[in-house]
Formats: sequence, C-alpha cells, structure tokens
Amino acid sequence: MPYTHTQDTLVGLFVATGIASLFFLGLQVSNLSSLSHGDTYEITARFSNSGGLKVKSSVSAAGVKIGNVKAITFDPKTYESVVKMDIDAQYKTLPDDSSASVYTAGLLGEQYVSLDGGGSSEFLKNGSKIEITNSALVLEKALGQFLFKSAEEKKAAPVDDKKGKK
Repeated sequence: MPYTHTQDTLVGLFVATGIASLFFLGLQVSNLSSLSHGDTYEITARFSNSGGLKVKSSVSAAGVKIGNVKAITFDPKTYESVVKMDIDAQYKTLPDDSSASVYTAGLLGEQYVSLDGGGSSEFLKNGSKIEITNSALVLEKALGQFLFKSAEEKKAAPVDDKKGKK
C-alpha cells in the first residue's frame, strides 16, 4: 500500500513540474517576465512600417536588451507609426543621433527595435525623438518584388529558335 501512495505523489510532482514549466515558457515567450520596475526614460521613433512590432517588444543596443516598446500609434497626418519606448535609466549614454531599426528575431518571427549609436556627444533623454529610422522588412513585399523582377527578366530575354540545331 505505501508504494502506491509514493507512486501517486511522484506522478503528482511530475505533473506539477510540467505545468510550472509551461507557465514559465509562456512568460518567456510573451516578454511578461522581463517587466522593468526601475527608472526609465521615454524616447520616440517614427517608422513608415513598424511591421509586427508589439507593445512590450524588446528594445536592444548591440544585442543587449535595454528597454521595451511602450506604445505604438498611427499618425494620420504623416501616415507613419509612432513607437514610444521605455529605456532603462542605466543606459542614459545613448547618443542623440542614434538610429532605430525594426528587426526580426528567432524562428517565431518576434520583432524588436534595435538602436545603433551615433557619434554625438549629446545623449538621448526623456522625450527625445530618434530621427534616423529603418522600417521593418516585409517578407511578402520583398518576395513579390523578387518574383516580379524575375518575370520581367524572363520576358525581356531573347528566345533563340535555332538553339541546338546546326
């Protein structure tokens, strides 16, 4: 009889560990485990296309996560997406002529903002706007352009009817 209780307990612990692991994995995928509770400052960047960028997406510099996307809105006057980002206060030495790009990370296609430092001696501060931006690469658009160009080249290529004949 004690063997059955021990076996039931081990199975229960195994199932509980599996559920906890799934919960942890869910937090990692959704970026909820990395919420910053420290001091931050807000910067803004405008993109002609922000792609699949989402609120709470990562903001990185040189591959290091330095903040999160706070909000994404649409400007009806300029037809651009306005991305507000919270940057951790410890990264207060980013040059004010830095550039922002939207990239895709990993196999799941999660998008993030990458900041590349400029050469200015002035630094980004709360309310700063990044002027130099590179929009997200839309795979469907790039593939369509490639296929269209390929079809045009085939159409323009001369056809030799006597090919292979002497």
